[in-house]
Amino acid sequence: MAGIAEVNPANASDVTYQVLSFNQLDGWAKDDHEKALKVFLNTCRDMKDPDWRALCQFAEADPEPRQFFELFFRPVLIEDGQDALFTGYFEPELDGDLYRSARYRYPVYKMPPEALRSNPWLTRREILSSDVMAGRGLEIAWVDDPVELFFLQIQGSGRIRLPGGRSIRVGYRGSNGHPYRSIGVELVRRGVYDAHQVSAQVIKNWVRRNPVQGRDLLFHNPSYVFFREVSKVPADQGPLGAMNRSVTDMRSVAVDPRYVSLGAPVWLEKDGKNPLRRLMIAQDTGSAIKGAQRADIFFGTGDRAGRAAGKLRDPGRMVVLMPIQRAYALLPESAI
Repeated sequence: MAGIAEVNPANASDVTYQVLSFNQLDGWAKDDHEKALKVFLNTCRDMKDPDWRALCQFAEADPEPRQFFELFFRPVLIEDGQDALFTGYFEPELDGDLYRSARYRYPVYKMPPEALRSNPWLTRREILSSDVMAGRGLEIAWVDDPVELFFLQIQGSGRIRLPGGRSIRVGYRGSNGHPYRSIGVELVRRGVYDAHQVSAQVIKNWVRRNPVQGRDLLFHNPSYVFFREVSKVPADQGPLGAMNRSVTDMRSVAVDPRYVSLGAPVWLEKDGKNPLRRLMIAQDTGSAIKGAQRADIFFGTGDRAGRAAGKLRDPGRMVVLMPIQRAYALLPESAI
C-alpha cells in the first residue's frame, strides 16, 4: 500500500494535515539530497502505487537531487495531537554458536507454526518458563547473554559472531502478537530510576546486577520476537527493514505506516542536545513506533551505534514528502 490509502489511523478525526513549502523546512538547502535520493531508490521500485512508481522512474533518470524532490513532492505535516518523539535503533552484534554449550545456552528461535496461526500466542513468560519450544529444532543459534538477546528482539535484527570469526545475520520473522511494553518505563514506575536516567545501557546493567528481579523485569514485556536467518545480505549493507531491503545508517527511519507510506521521504527536524536536520526515507516499522510524529532513526551496526541510538530521545518535527496530487488531496476543500 502507498499514498493516501496508507494514511488510515485509528482516530482519523484527530489527525490534521498541513501542506508546507520547502522554505519552511529548517535547514533544507544545506542537506545532502543526493544521499537521500540514493536511499530512496533502494526501495521506491517496490512501491506499488502508480504515483510512486512514476516518481521512481523519474528518480532513476539521474535528476538533480534537490530539484527532483522540490519538483515532484510537497512537504506535509501530519499531526495526531501527540508530541513528536525521535529515538534511535541499531543492528546489535552478539556472541554465539550454532550449538548449545555451557557458555552459549540462550536460543534465538525461528517462528513456530502455531504462533503464525494464533494471534496472540503465548506470552514471553509462558514461552521461556515452559518447554513448549524444546526439542523441535527451532533454534537458529545460541547466544551467551539473555539481556543482549532481549534487546536483539527489540531491535528486530542483528549479527551473531560465531567461534572462528564467521557471523550469521538474523532478521525479524514475526512475534507472538502481544503488545510491546517498555521495561524502561516500568523501572521508572517502580521508582528505581527517574525518566531522564534511563537508557538501554542503564537497563542492561541493572538487570545484570539484579538477576532475579531482572528476569522478572524482562517478563514485564509480554512481546516475544522470532527470527529468520538473512545471511545472504552483504556484510557491508545494513539489515533488512520492513520493505525487505537493507536500511542505511542515518538515512533510514522506522515510522508508523498508518500515517506514513513505507518508502516515502521524510524531513526530520530533531532538536535536543545534538540537533539534526536531514532528509531520510521511511523504510522500516517497529512495535513501539506509534503515532504521526514518531520516528526511530537507524544508527548502524555494533556497540558504538548502539550507544548512540540508546541515548536518543528527543523532540522535534517530522514532515512527510508526498506526491503533489496526493498531498493536496489530503486537505479539506476549504483549505485548497
